[in-house]
Amino acid sequence: MNGDLHTHSTFSDGSTPIEQLPRLAARAGLGWLAVSDHDTLRSAEYAYAHPEQAGVRLIPAVELSARDTVRGRRAHILCYWPDTACPPLRGYCDHMAAERVEAGRRNAADLAREEPRFDPAWAEPLWQASGIPFKAHLMAAMCEAGLADGIYGARYKELFGKNGPIHNSCRYESVEGVLALIRAAGGVAVLAHPSVYNSMELAAELAAAGKIDGVEIDHPRNTPEDRAQLHRLAEKYGLLVTGGTDFHGRYAGTLRPMGSGTTSEDTIRRIEALARSRKEQK
Repeated sequence: MNGDLHTHSTFSDGSTPIEQLPRLAARAGLGWLAVSDHDTLRSAEYAYAHPEQAGVRLIPAVELSARDTVRGRRAHILCYWPDTACPPLRGYCDHMAAERVEAGRRNAADLAREEPRFDPAWAEPLWQASGIPFKAHLMAAMCEAGLADGIYGARYKELFGKNGPIHNSCRYESVEGVLALIRAAGGVAVLAHPSVYNSMELAAELAAAGKIDGVEIDHPRNTPEDRAQLHRLAEKYGLLVTGGTDFHGRYAGTLRPMGSGTTSEDTIRRIEALARSRKEQK
């Protein structure tokens, strides 16, 4: 059975509690699920503690934020089956939590300045599970107050877009640094959705250097042209080919039902075997 290897819960910027996600996966006919919340090991720890729910096997995962220092862009790297006790990885997740809290507080204050009818306290119940005020939480509260047309609609772009007034970001580790953390944790590294952050050049460089294990191809935001190029890249360098929905529940700009991006069971078992062998070698 196939799996959805890229989803998010209330542990980061998803709207759905983690214990509900396996039921959604089961209804979608999936046999595997990775809840890969942003820069936190809580979803991975949940998967280790609950290896199977609703007939669905849970894969420990985390989506790590990084910076492509050559091109000055963000990049996301999915890590599967990490050692959650790995001090360097835990340290980076702790660093990113502090960074996100600070950026989120600044975003909330700036949002209240730009929209005086909005009270940031309205968003607090939405981000209690994660402990971090993500933009999705702020915009969801704006929607509830009738002050926005959608989580990532026109109002969001007006406020947080390239030409908008609110620009509070985090300090990310370099892509090479994040890949080193994944290696230290014995995890499997997959470059997430290369189309999203214009990471096709990065994908080619990392693949040629043997620094990544796979690329996420079956993702809603990858362009057809990029998918074709990624398949050629995967074949050339023997990369794992994964897919995932990037599910965020109602915190999404477009409809992304669970299972609309998938990974084959054969690939999932290869990922698991690779992670197991790396931990045995440590």
